[in-house]
Amino acid sequence: MQDSMSHKMSILVADDENSIRFVLREVLEADGHLVTETSDGEGATQLLLTTHFDLAFIDIRMPGKTGLEVLEQLRATGSDTAVVIITAQNTMENAVEAMKMGALDYLIKPFSLAQVSALAERIQKVRSLQNEISELRRGSGNELYPNGQQLVGTSPALLEIFKVVGKVAVRNVPVLIVGESGTGKELVARAIHKASPRSDRPFVAVNAAAIPGELLESELFGHERGAFTGAVSPRLGRFREASGGTLFLDEIGDMPITLQAKLLRALQSGEVVPVGGRDPIHVDVRVVTATHRDLDHAVKTGHFREDLLYRLRVVPIQIPSLRERRDDISTLAKYFVTRYAAELTDTETTIEEEAIQALEEHEWPGNVRELENAVKRALVLASTPILSPSDFSFLHPKKDVSSEEGNNLNALVAEQVKQALNESETPELHSRILESIEKPMITTVLSHTDGNQIRAAALLGINRNTLRKKISELEIEIPSRHSQS
Repeated sequence: MQDSMSHKMSILVADDENSIRFVLREVLEADGHLVTETSDGEGATQLLLTTHFDLAFIDIRMPGKTGLEVLEQLRATGSDTAVVIITAQNTMENAVEAMKMGALDYLIKPFSLAQVSALAERIQKVRSLQNEISELRRGSGNELYPNGQQLVGTSPALLEIFKVVGKVAVRNVPVLIVGESGTGKELVARAIHKASPRSDRPFVAVNAAAIPGELLESELFGHERGAFTGAVSPRLGRFREASGGTLFLDEIGDMPITLQAKLLRALQSGEVVPVGGRDPIHVDVRVVTATHRDLDHAVKTGHFREDLLYRLRVVPIQIPSLRERRDDISTLAKYFVTRYAAELTDTETTIEEEAIQALEEHEWPGNVRELENAVKRALVLASTPILSPSDFSFLHPKKDVSSEEGNNLNALVAEQVKQALNESETPELHSRILESIEKPMITTVLSHTDGNQIRAAALLGINRNTLRKKISELEIEIPSRHSQS
């Protein structure tokens, strides 16, 4: 509750439900505010254009104009009224659109009285920031993701990400997206681009971990003809290819330390120098980066430049793992079934609630990507058009390694860890142990598939291009009696 010295805000409540207007009026007037009501979009527009309000609660679905249309017209006048969009449809599109157009927050029905009171109090404290978001530009186009890809979910954690996307999209500031592999970092980057004023310009993605360090500089900055062996013609580079648009640098934590200095210089100056060139070239690019690594730890161990981290992490976005937003598993599973059923089956396919419950109990170390692949596999192998828990039994396979073999493997890994600890103060245990088992694992799978790389990549749960890169890096010999896929 507000004390007697607090400033009373003039608040508009626009909703076609009598009960919602009554509840909002009761709690807001109890907090000492002055409340005006209306039940449709036209009435809300008329009141907002003729009367000053500090705050407006506007329903997204009303007779006449929608809440977003009212908000758009309000922002076109330059009004500084703080707006909270109310809706029962907690979709990604609504959240992004509302925040991008200048809404201060997004309230989902049903809401609690305490939530409304706290929200009004917070808005009262941030009125000085309203001018910064009063002219947020509405981006063009409704499709945030190409090729049918979407960032799906309605969990509170994901809705907060949608809000941040809407706010940062129109600000030309660097964004660092952090999350485990398979959580959808590139989808968030694409959402920022599509909702930004740069949406009609290129979105260029570069995976820093997939390109050898000696070639990454040329990939980013371009090169002149004859700059090195094999450079038979000049190349623009990804910075210039993304001119006017967005450059997405994925797995930035894997970029060689020597190249990080050149990236920092390019970000600071807005200029790039092609390999073999002398003259700097101006570039107009919005940079969004992503990583699954702990960059603060990488800074401490000397593997990442601290000044570059500060430059990239102006706005950080942390994407939760799928096990941290289990509320979205049901939504995601049904979405993937709908999306891939026509492509992978001959009939319309659904999924049982018991199967959903089984999926919700899985840990999903591979996050959304693992869930997507699991649904695809179930669709291909299912014998009926209704997916049941048995169609996902592969998620809990029986161990085919004997207890003795398992103990031997544990002992081998433990010995490798001890050796690494003795050799260095910063042994990077995870990457070293992973490297020691990666080659025999891929070799065994390729042998099992008789050299079929498509099947091997599917069994490993990785992209075929990633598998090819690993085969080359680890010098793995493919069974000679079969051609490569």
